[in-house]
Amino acid sequence: MYRHWLEFEKSVEEIEKKIEELRTYEATGNVRSSEDIAKLEKKAKGLLKEIYGKLTPQQITLVARHPDRPYTLDYIQNIFEEFMELHGDRSFRDDPAIVGGMAKLDGAPVMVLGQQKGRNTKEKVHRNFGMPHPEGYRKALRLFELAERFNLPVFTFIDTPGAYPGIGAEERGQSEAIATNLMVMSRLKVPIVATVIGEGGSGGALAIGVADRVNMMEFSTYSVISPEGCAAILWKDGSKADLAAKALKVDAGELLKMGIVDKVIKEPLGGSHREPQTAFKNLKAALTSELAELSGLDKEALVEARYRKFRNMGVFAEPKR
Repeated sequence: MYRHWLEFEKSVEEIEKKIEELRTYEATGNVRSSEDIAKLEKKAKGLLKEIYGKLTPQQITLVARHPDRPYTLDYIQNIFEEFMELHGDRSFRDDPAIVGGMAKLDGAPVMVLGQQKGRNTKEKVHRNFGMPHPEGYRKALRLFELAERFNLPVFTFIDTPGAYPGIGAEERGQSEAIATNLMVMSRLKVPIVATVIGEGGSGGALAIGVADRVNMMEFSTYSVISPEGCAAILWKDGSKADLAAKALKVDAGELLKMGIVDKVIKEPLGGSHREPQTAFKNLKAALTSELAELSGLDKEALVEARYRKFRNMGVFAEPKR
């Protein structure tokens, strides 16, 4: 049984509970329970497929925030080998909201980093709910520059509601830290692959998202603001998050159509939290393929293509005179 069920999954939860009850009964030697379990499992799978086949943008947002969803360290530990975490920005302190270091992908040395959320209350507070301070982004900057120095491809994992907006963060130059990362990433002479694995919120996400290839997990989101925040600003009513999510086009399918992201990584039925190993396998295949493609490019051509990629985003029309 899963620890957390979303509101729109309640019908599946009821069936899963019945299955658990039957399994307990089956353990006593009841043969007929096996047949009933098989029927209920088929029904649950069909219902889950129906539900996840027509999720609204706001429902996808809730899946992206699911507390059982794999986080950055889960992906690093299951996709890469020999991960060695590096700490601190060499200026103020270490920020646990961003983790990163050197690792290997199929034996090849790489640099990996991303935002990290927490599972329980203590860990959430320690990781600041995945919202980095300026020193977190400066740590990321240090890793970017280190990667370029040693010619290491960079893989980033985006999963944050946004950069921390507290007074201390602003005093230590939050906006400057993000802006510097945007500038440095745009010029970095090594391949960069970014993947949105959960929430991709605002400049806090973009600060590690200027990449040659930008992927999104199927049930992740990427937006300038959360649907609730947008609704609160536009309508002074956070309950209109459904309407805001639809207007923001936060989901992977819409962002792929607009050319904001390059690839959508298929997730297991019901989301990555239901079958994490399948999610790890799917993403690793995509990362390996993209690295092979990018590694063959000349450094100057790589930087130029990255520049053009981001310059070509967006649509505008000249006013008629």
